[in-house]
Amino acid sequence: MSANVYFWNLRATQKAPFEKRMRSLLKAAGVEKLLTEGDLAAVKIHFGEQGVTGFLRPLWLKGIIDTLAEAGARPFLTDASTLYVGQRGEAVSHSMCAARHGWDPLVLGAPVIIADGLKGGDEVAVPVNGKHIEDAYIASAVAEADFLVSVNHFKGHELAGYGGALKNIGMGCASKKGKMHQHFSTGPEITVDNCTACGTCIKACKTGALFIDEATEKIALNAELCVGCGGCFVACRFNALNVNWKIGVQEFLERMMEYTQGVFATKSKPCLHINFVMDVVPDCDCVGFTDAPICPDIGVLVSLDPVAVDQASLDLVNAAQPLYPSQLPFGITPGQDKFRAIHTHVPESMGLDYAQALGLGTREYTLISL
Repeated sequence: MSANVYFWNLRATQKAPFEKRMRSLLKAAGVEKLLTEGDLAAVKIHFGEQGVTGFLRPLWLKGIIDTLAEAGARPFLTDASTLYVGQRGEAVSHSMCAARHGWDPLVLGAPVIIADGLKGGDEVAVPVNGKHIEDAYIASAVAEADFLVSVNHFKGHELAGYGGALKNIGMGCASKKGKMHQHFSTGPEITVDNCTACGTCIKACKTGALFIDEATEKIALNAELCVGCGGCFVACRFNALNVNWKIGVQEFLERMMEYTQGVFATKSKPCLHINFVMDVVPDCDCVGFTDAPICPDIGVLVSLDPVAVDQASLDLVNAAQPLYPSQLPFGITPGQDKFRAIHTHVPESMGLDYAQALGLGTREYTLISL
C-alpha cells in the first residue's frame, strides 16, 4: 500500500498565508487525533551550526507549535549534541547557538531542551537487535517524550547523500554515544601532534581507555576499553581526539536506519514528519556555511510515513530544474539524481530500501496537493 504525503507548493494568499497553510497540512495528516491532553511533544529540529544561514526559519514553525499546543500537547524544541567540534557539542553552547539563530521560546511558544543532557550522555538504551545494532542509544528527552514531530530541512548531506526525516531521526535523536555507534565501531582517532598531555580527556573517560604513553608523553588509547561514549571529544580543547570515520557508506546508512527504528520503538503512536524542501543546498546545516541551492524552492511535505515523505521529496528535487551556479555539474537535466551527482560515493537507494525492509515505511506514496 502507498502512504499519503500531503504537499503545499508554497503558493499563498491574504486569506491563506503561510501559517494557515501549515495548519491545513497538519490537519490533513490527522495530527490532532494522535495527541492526548498533556502529551510532551518533542519537535526535533536542527538549530543550524554557527555560520550557516540556510537553516529553517524559526517563524515557519509557529503554526506547527500552536497546532500541537491547541490540541492539548506541551511542545518543546529539541536536538542532541554533535560529535564534531563546533557550537553544538554540549548543551550550553548548543542552547546559545539556538538562541542566536532566533529559536526564542517566548516567540515560538516552546522551550529549547537539548535532548541528551549537558555533555551528551543522557540516553536510553533501546533494544533493536538489528543486523548491525543490538541496542540503540537514544537521547533521553526524545525517548521519554509522548509524541515526536520531525521537522526537517530537506537538503544534501556529505556522507548520507541527503538529509530528511530519516536522518533527522536516526542520527539526530541519538546521544553522542549513539552517533559514534552509527559512524564507526572503533575508538577515537588521535592526532598526537595536537596533544598537550593535559590529561583532561583522561578524567572524562569513564572506562580508563585513555592514558599517557610513557614513551611519547602523549595521549594513547586502549581500544578494548573504549565504549564510544564521546566524552573525550567534548573534553579535548586541542583537537587531538576526533571521529574515526572508518566505516562504509552502505553500512553507515543501515546503522542509521536501525537507529531510526530504535527511536520509533520508544513511541506508542505514529510520529509526524514535515519536510521543508526549500533552500535545497548540497550539504548539511552542520558544515558551518550555506552554499548555493541546487534547485528552486519546491514546498512543504507532511506525512506519518518517514520513508514516503523522504522519497517524495527526493523525487520532487530530482524532477526540478537545476540551478546554477551551484555544486551541480553542468549538464544535469530534470529527472536526473541531483544529490548523487554531487555525492558520487552514495549508493543509489541512499538507504531507503533498507528503511523499507525494516518496516519504517514505504517508498510508494500518493502525493496529495492542498
